[in-house]
This record gives sequence, structure tokens and C-alpha cells, in this order.
Amino acid sequence: MQAPNPLLLSTAIEAVLEAGRIQLSFFRSGLRIDKKGAIDIVTEADVAVEQMFRALVAERFPSHAVVAEEMGQGGAAGASHEWVFDPIDGTTNFAHGIPFFCASLALEVDGVAQVAAIYDPTRRELYTAERGVGAWLNGEPLRVSATDALIDAVVCTGFPYSIQEDRAGPVALFGRFLGVSRAVRRFGSAALDLAYVAAGRLDGFYESRLNRWDIAAGALIVEEAGGRVSAYGGGAFSARTGEILASNGRLHDAMRAVIEDGR
Repeated sequence: MQAPNPLLLSTAIEAVLEAGRIQLSFFRSGLRIDKKGAIDIVTEADVAVEQMFRALVAERFPSHAVVAEEMGQGGAAGASHEWVFDPIDGTTNFAHGIPFFCASLALEVDGVAQVAAIYDPTRRELYTAERGVGAWLNGEPLRVSATDALIDAVVCTGFPYSIQEDRAGPVALFGRFLGVSRAVRRFGSAALDLAYVAAGRLDGFYESRLNRWDIAAGALIVEEAGGRVSAYGGGAFSARTGEILASNGRLHDAMRAVIEDGR
């Protein structure tokens, strides 16, 4: 295996820490909010953070591409290295003054995440990972939980922006998990939900109809913390599909059975 390039992880860390600083400068400050859909919003902070990151990559890695939430694909066309970035994951929380949001960043090389960083500025928690090397929270190794029974587990999910038009499936699945687990949570940031699985605070997470930037970083962090990540049916995970089942590994098959029960 090729040795990791320390500049890649250090850049990811630098970017999410600066993103957190910008986020907090706007947080609870009466910022401008625009609508992208009926319930999908963007703030001026999202745009400011993404502009900062694009400028950083353009200066440091001009041959790399950037895929990010607010401005789409940018940088070098056909690049093997793509930075997948969510400037604020949990924008609705952020816009309403709820302190549960983060910046989420993954570097994909030939479509596979190699480096990841997620930063929660309100708790000063920095989650990082390198493929084949490990995952860390503020420099301390991360490890998923040891929970081995779904009835003892706390699982987490989210709902897509299309929930108002298509409620039946997601709500029914939420109800099935309520019936077989200790608790189900819905916090509003898929990236932080995945980081919490990696940290052993949550035992599992599932959601569909997500974007690459929501889950690319968190999935790698879960894997490197000893967890398991797949598609709903158990097949190989790809951030491009927008579907993810992440767990501590011990609960993966049980969670998959709950999902399959309604298909």
C-alpha cells in the first residue's frame, strides 16, 4: 500500500477548522437565508465557506477537482483526485440556531475516499481518518461500540428534502426501527451522525437519497473506526448512490433485515 501523503490530511484538517471558524462567525448573527426548494435552504455562510475551500484547493492542488454542495463540480476536469465537500452539513440546524452542524470533507482518489475530516465547531470536535491507517477524534483513536443486540442499540437516521411528497416509506421504516431498538434519533446532520457511529455514541445509522458530500467523509471514518458500511441490501457502499447503512458491524445484518422487511 502506498504511504499516505501527510499534506492531504493536513489540508483536510486546515480546511474544516477554517470552515468552523467561518461558521461560528455567522452563527446566530441574523444571516441571510435563501431557499433552494420547499424546505431546502442555503445561507451566506455556506457560500463563504465553500468559496474559501475552493480557493485553497486551487492554490495548493491545481490538478485536483472539487465537488461541493453549493457550486457543484469545479477544478481540473477528469481529475483522479476529487475533494468532496459540504461547507455546512446541518444547514437547517445552523440557520435556526441549533448547535448541531459541521464541515465535512473527503478526498477521493479514483472514486475511493482516502482521507476524511469532519469538524463540529460548537463542541470543538475534529474527526479524521486515513484509509488503512485509522480514525481519530481530536487525535485520540476512535472505536465503534460493542453493542450486539438491536434492542440495546441507539440508531439514527434522517429524512430527505422530498419527505413532504413521499412520507410513507421513510416514516414506516422509522417506525420499524422504533419497534426493535432502544431508541431512534434524528439529529439533522448525516456527517455528524456517522462520526457518532465511529465514536461509539450511536450504534448505527441509515439513510437514503443523500448527496456524496453528506456521507463520503463519515463513511470512511466509520470504516477506519472498525465499523461496517454498505448499501441497504448489504452490497458495496458508494457515496454516489446516496444510500448508506453504517453500523458497529455487530448489528449490521440485523439492521439490514429491518430495512429489507419493508421492501
